[in-house]
Amino acid sequence: MRASDFDYDLPAELVAQHPAAERAGSRLMHVDGNTGVLEDLAFRDIVALLAPGDLLVMNDTRVIKARLRGRKDSGGRVEVLVERVLDDQRVLAQVRASKTPRAGRELLFGDAVRAEVVSRQGEFFELRFAGEALDILSRHGEVPLPPYISHGPQEHDEGRYQTVYARVPGAVAAPTAGLHFDEPVLAALEAKGVDRAFVTLHVGAGTFQPVRVEDLSQHVMHAEWYSVPQATVDAVTKARAAKGRIVAVGTTAMRALESAAAGGADGPVAGTAETKLFVVPGYRFRVVDRLLTNFHLPRSTLLMLVSAFAGVEPIRRAYAHAVAQRYRFFSYGDAMLLERLRP
Repeated sequence: MRASDFDYDLPAELVAQHPAAERAGSRLMHVDGNTGVLEDLAFRDIVALLAPGDLLVMNDTRVIKARLRGRKDSGGRVEVLVERVLDDQRVLAQVRASKTPRAGRELLFGDAVRAEVVSRQGEFFELRFAGEALDILSRHGEVPLPPYISHGPQEHDEGRYQTVYARVPGAVAAPTAGLHFDEPVLAALEAKGVDRAFVTLHVGAGTFQPVRVEDLSQHVMHAEWYSVPQATVDAVTKARAAKGRIVAVGTTAMRALESAAAGGADGPVAGTAETKLFVVPGYRFRVVDRLLTNFHLPRSTLLMLVSAFAGVEPIRRAYAHAVAQRYRFFSYGDAMLLERLRP
């Protein structure tokens, strides 16, 4: 298949610029390409769609304030978007400036925050802060809203562009399928006997990049760090033994689980690693039975992933239906519950 097979027309007004008034106030489309089911529901109906013994696997990454605005030591303005925190002081970042800063130069933020340009690594720069990186970002950074959101970060974004179960700081983009869950929905699922487990995958800014080559075999996937704990592996084993379904909350949880099983195992193996897993139609899913996700950008790797999972034609029909029914798209938009297409 080619990148143009995953293009579609989206009216600009359907790109959600703000979250719904309530987290669980979004719409939910249920799509099953095996039976032809395409249902328009409310997100709170997720409780009725899951059964006792099912397992929700969620990404507990926490979005950091990854955007910094400042100046070079030569005086020119600079904007930094941290892609990844490497250690206590070092980060990998995109740097926008009128002239590319060279190694050894300093970037200045606020009154006293300095970062040295250590080296350039492709499109990224390694920076070393004169202090603890996460603390500096927390005090001086901005919420890194996606590029298709036209306004700057507002007061509500700091809380709403974060899941209620976010725990491990490191993401520069939210695992957006999880944004719909609030405490009452989680409590209702727990009362029903739906179990929960967690993985961590620190979402990078590359998640917003379209595929720029027509031949998908030529696409180079961006790398992301993930961790699958033994407790989650055990929860998957338990759910399968009880005939429960493994439900990934978001494509990031899906990629972590499938990456952890990519060595040929039928289930995930506990551990921490980098993943560059690029899922296109024809991929054999080893772990996940159902996927909760938002609507994705045209020509994106995430649209290719959901097409591989639920079927190319079912996804095309679902997206056309979503446009016709005025669903809200992308990070602050509505959700879909997808059933894995059986061979």
